[in-house]
Amino acid sequence: MSDLHDDYVEGDVNTIDDEVAPDASTASAVLHYIASSLADDPQAVAIDVSERHGKVVLSLSVGPDDMGRIIGRRGRTAQAIRALVSAAGSRDGVTTSVDIVD
Repeated sequence: MSDLHDDYVEGDVNTIDDEVAPDASTASAVLHYIASSLADDPQAVAIDVSERHGKVVLSLSVGPDDMGRIIGRRGRTAQAIRALVSAAGSRDGVTTSVDIVD
């Protein structure tokens, strides 16, 4: 009986890749840095990382007094945070989404 990886050739399309969970450590670190920098109470910043439909979802929680500062006028700050975190996630090869939870 032969082993599955005996005939492995890098780049071969017929090999079986082990399913691994995506790593969003860079995106999570960027989100934590930005949120902590914007918040009056950086100790209240919490990030929960989960996966949904092949996308890494970063749920951001901040103190109640900092919610408006994180979202910004007409959501512009939140939109900018999402763009930066998405760029950081693409560096790790993952698609990210930022949810701001209260």
